Amino acid sequence: MPLLRRSGPSAALAHGPAKPVLRGDGTVSDVPEIVLYHARGCHLCDKARAILVAELGDGFAEVDIADDPGLEARYREWLPVVEIDGKRAFVYFVDPVALRRKLAH
Repeated sequence: MPLLRRSGPSAALAHGPAKPVLRGDGTVSDVPEIVLYHARGCHLCDKARAILVAELGDGFAEVDIADDPGLEARYREWLPVVEIDGKRAFVYFVDPVALRRKLAH
């Protein structure tokens, strides 16, 4: 999976305390894992990235789906896709108010 940028400490914590989450690797974290799936040349992806940067700084990861048939099949028609803790949270558009609400819970 091509990971382009990995987050530092999440600015999402500024939106309130997060509940501990059990990750797929068996670890537990209080910081939500936020991933933006995108493709080069996707203007909606650029808009979603700008909203995430404004809300979270560098508190998210980016995955370019290009050149990975599995990711292409899973995400292409929905781009951009934002997942929070492995669950699809947004497609096509990221609403900043809804993002803050999701991170507060």
